[in-house]
Amino acid sequence: MIYFAHRGASQERVQNTLSAFSRARELGATRYELDVHLSKDGALLVHHDYSLLSTAGKDALLGALTVADLQKYPLVNRLTKESVFVPQLQEVLPVVRPQLSCLNIELKNDNNRYPGLETAVLSCLHQAAPDILPKTLFSGFDYNTLVRLRKLDKNARIGLLTRFFDISKALALGAESVHMNYTRFTPQIAHACHENGLKVYLYTVNDPLLATRLAEAGADGIFTDCIGLFETNNTL
Repeated sequence: MIYFAHRGASQERVQNTLSAFSRARELGATRYELDVHLSKDGALLVHHDYSLLSTAGKDALLGALTVADLQKYPLVNRLTKESVFVPQLQEVLPVVRPQLSCLNIELKNDNNRYPGLETAVLSCLHQAAPDILPKTLFSGFDYNTLVRLRKLDKNARIGLLTRFFDISKALALGAESVHMNYTRFTPQIAHACHENGLKVYLYTVNDPLLATRLAEAGADGIFTDCIGLFETNNTL
């Protein structure tokens, strides 16, 4: 059983920020999950939602903002006194690099909202962190985004992020894993994946007892907001 720091140590720090990833590393994380978007000026932004409404209280779309614009939108921080902002992917990479086992990059690109996102992410990794590229696991809900990614890089590691399990799609992509909500997971899904050489990673699991039950049912890993529960105390 392995575990990913979901958006960093997102129970202790504002999710998807440099502080969240730094804190996860302090807690012993070697696997991380993050989300990427494209800014108006072509920068790769690490943030979950398409809008800043839930994090900065402003209904501003990331795709309509420049990097400079982001400095106008500090993220709401109820966890620490520090001021935090949406970071760029190239800023996060050095933070997670030490002892990195796997970086799961979720491509936020529903209906190809950001044309060229796949190329931009691959280019960033090739230029800024070629050592991290082989440790990068790409995922996303938009299937066509993953198809384009596969065409761009035949060696890319892909995880099919899905709401409705369909092993044929994972196999067609040459995926190595299936990612899904733990509430939809069954032992039968684990069996089908394992028979076809696929791992199953589940989100978002913050209870060690639940994680243990999922492992017993065949899950290979979890995404957690509470990475310290699992890394520091070796719960699993």
